[in-house]
Amino acid sequence: MSVNVVEKVDGPVAVRHVLISVSDKSGLEKFVPALCKACPGVKILSTGGTFGHIAKILGEGARDTLIQVSDYTGQPETQGGLVKTLDFKIYLGLLTETYNEAHQKDLERTGAVAIDMVVVNLYPFSETISRPGATPEQARGQIDIGGPCMIRASAKNFLRVASVVDPADYPTIVSDLSANSGCTSLRTRYRLARKAFAHTAAYDRAIADYLAVTPFDSVSPCYK
Repeated sequence: MSVNVVEKVDGPVAVRHVLISVSDKSGLEKFVPALCKACPGVKILSTGGTFGHIAKILGEGARDTLIQVSDYTGQPETQGGLVKTLDFKIYLGLLTETYNEAHQKDLERTGAVAIDMVVVNLYPFSETISRPGATPEQARGQIDIGGPCMIRASAKNFLRVASVVDPADYPTIVSDLSANSGCTSLRTRYRLARKAFAHTAAYDRAIADYLAVTPFDSVSPCYK
């Protein structure tokens, strides 16, 4: 089996394409306009309720900046938003390496773009199970699939992609972008990757712990 070993990496990476899909929309009112100001010409890919929220924030500016993920991928969202971002073009854009010729040919072949930043936070699983009377089915519905996949893919490729999982980091990220002509630094991307993997690990741990103490008898009445 051949192993792809990266031998050349850019320190600063210009942020041209950002994917934003969040459950917790706090902070977007300041972050999105500041992101657009720090990175002139940036394109924002987004989904569902996040798309509508950003459209309101940007107003007329949304026409030139905001793109529905479904329009980009050519695949409509499934009922209830069950599948939105699990698409080849998304993950190609997240995982491609700048100096890998094969990756660049794949982008060209598919009409995909390199995604330079992912802003994602996950369905509120822990909050849901903490509510009195929460059912296993309500808990199951709050197990995020696409979000953790995007976080992991972008964090893995911290060589080029910034993985943002915490709204508390928005001001620092904007400051970095403003100070570096719309670019992220490798140090910042690595710091964000550390936080991203810790975030998904804690999320999965919460799910595993919940299932470990939830008896089968509380689940089985739902099924025939």
